[in-house]
Amino acid sequence: MPPFIDPDSAATSARRVRASDADRLATVERLQDAVARGLLTPDEGSERMADAFAAVHLADLDPLTEDLPPAPPERTAPGWRALGTLAVEQVRASLATATTGRLGPARVAVVLLVAALFLVLVGALSGVALSDSGGGGGGGGSHGGWDHPWDHRWDHDDWGDDDWGDD
Repeated sequence: MPPFIDPDSAATSARRVRASDADRLATVERLQDAVARGLLTPDEGSERMADAFAAVHLADLDPLTEDLPPAPPERTAPGWRALGTLAVEQVRASLATATTGRLGPARVAVVLLVAALFLVLVGALSGVALSDSGGGGGGGGSHGGWDHPWDHRWDHDDWGDDDWGDD
């Protein structure tokens, strides 16, 4: 028969694990979330946060959050596939006639024409925005990339015939 171990004496005699800064910060973030959700008053939250920053052992941090419900799961964006499906269904519902529930060929043609015009417009605007046809440096142009026509005098090696008059 194994010897009887008293759980209270084992817990007090066991070495206590020290809390790290990351442990304290995780507890404080959970307390901040609880204050933001209205589970704690600001005064009670700040008091518990001060206790969390002052905690030395992990066992000191646990009582600060044990009466709080778990944080709700993080909501993620639905993603592009779900949004694309939703858009297609919306267009389909908009185009369907009320009496038959089918897409009419004229409506499909109009929608495709509008979509094509929209894509051409977006493409044209993108091309204008991305092109460097607005002037202002960057090479090209009629004067070899110089910003001013008078800057060309420095690209010639005319040092021999200067007009200083010291010849």
